[in-house]
Amino acid sequence: MNWKPSSPTIGRYLSVPLLLAAHPILAAAPDTVAPVSWHPQTIWQALSYMLIFAAAGIMAAIVGYKLFDLCTPGDLNKEIIQNKNIAAAIVAAAVILGVCIIIAVAMLG
Repeated sequence: MNWKPSSPTIGRYLSVPLLLAAHPILAAAPDTVAPVSWHPQTIWQALSYMLIFAAAGIMAAIVGYKLFDLCTPGDLNKEIIQNKNIAAAIVAAAVILGVCIIIAVAMLG
């Protein structure tokens, strides 16, 4: 069975995505300059990047935990500290670990 478009314009519209997809491949020059790397060149740069990433990661983990606490009924901190609820502490630990894994993967790229 041979499929034919009902009009010549349909065939043109079907070929447009193929042309657009091939354009970046054909336009790439073989001798392009590599982008500048953000990798540290000295030990001080490495230490400063480490401190920046650690601070950003800790802040993101705290914000993620607080957002989870806002989305759940009750006060998770009160439940853990005052009522000594072990189950709530396990859930809070799981949330913090989950958020930290997501942050670590995002930072690694």
